[in-house]
Amino acid sequence: MTTFVGIAGSLRRGSYNASLLRAAAALAPEGVTIEEGTIAGIPLYDGDLEAEHGLPDAVRTLKEQIAAADGLLLVTPEYNNGIPGVLKNAIDWLSRPASDLERVFGDKPVAILGASPGRFGTAMAQAAWLPVLRALSVRPYFGPRVLVGGAAQVFDANGVLVDERVRASVEKLLEGFAEFARR
Repeated sequence: MTTFVGIAGSLRRGSYNASLLRAAAALAPEGVTIEEGTIAGIPLYDGDLEAEHGLPDAVRTLKEQIAAADGLLLVTPEYNNGIPGVLKNAIDWLSRPASDLERVFGDKPVAILGASPGRFGTAMAQAAWLPVLRALSVRPYFGPRVLVGGAAQVFDANGVLVDERVRASVEKLLEGFAEFARR
């Protein structure tokens, strides 16, 4: 069994990216499980807070979940043509202390997908994540991309994926990513 941790990069209750992550979990190929990680409860990074109190519980929990997984799915919104601060903040915490970086992220397969209400999906955010992934020493998956644009038409009012084209794209990404992660 292959296990991936998926992290939606938005805290909004009606997040299209949380909906996309739930859809991916439901569409995972046979032999693959996608567990949902959460960035909820992770405070803004503060080196003084880290020095005085160590890592917050929410960070420790997510770090262990990622370290135990066979791969990581970053389901990213795109804010102002870039990466969402709340998800980048979580990654900054997860990379602490630097001595633990290899255990949590080292050579970990990572795929990025995302949804946006805009026409162009999350193309710019996904590209903006690449330098961060390089700094983490992960193994990015460069297979088929999922750049969901017009997300309000792709999900119904309950956050259920209703677009067959997007469904097929997610399935294709997950099949390729599962193969990539097993190498």
